[in-house]
Amino acid sequence: MIGATGLVGDYLLRQLLADDQFTHLKVFTRRPTGYQNPKLEEHIVDFDQPRDWNELLRGDVLFSSLGTTLSQAGGQDAQYTVDYTYQLQAAQAAAENGVPTYVLVSSAGADADSLMFYSRMKGELERDIKRLPFQRIRLIQPGILAGPRTEQRLGEKVGLWLATVASAMPLLHSYRPIHARTVARAMHRAALDETPGVQTDSLEQVFTRAGKEG
Repeated sequence: MIGATGLVGDYLLRQLLADDQFTHLKVFTRRPTGYQNPKLEEHIVDFDQPRDWNELLRGDVLFSSLGTTLSQAGGQDAQYTVDYTYQLQAAQAAAENGVPTYVLVSSAGADADSLMFYSRMKGELERDIKRLPFQRIRLIQPGILAGPRTEQRLGEKVGLWLATVASAMPLLHSYRPIHARTVARAMHRAALDETPGVQTDSLEQVFTRAGKEG
């Protein structure tokens, strides 16, 4: 798993640690997760040096919830490095190492041909992931994320409020905010789906995948 210390990743890690079907979890992260568990194997890595650790990317499934914001990264080039390059490099290594299943938290509106930077970046990642020889690829495309954050950004708070108001309208209900815990549960359950090929869960389908609690 990469991205375990993020908003979705933290929920996902806790869910996987509590699930007896997952007996050994390798986490590749830039900083410690803070969790202690006998089945957790934590690797603090430099994502700019993938050759130092990509041989360790072996197992049954790679979960990818790595990401940053434009403000945190400091610019589009830096955000692209985290949200596209790091994730694709990890996926390529996992595919080369024979990992059969890949689960990615992407974004609603992901489109490689989009005029919007963020949507285009997410779409390019999805496009290039689909070219890798995984047996199963699960792409989770949530809308605006809700949940506790270590940093409260004004733009996100305003966007969340607007999405909540708009979702009261029947035609926009599918665009309602989704809690990070629900997205994590959708990723969790997607990994257990043994259907071969690519599956893309967009907006309302993420709630459906997560189940009644979503």
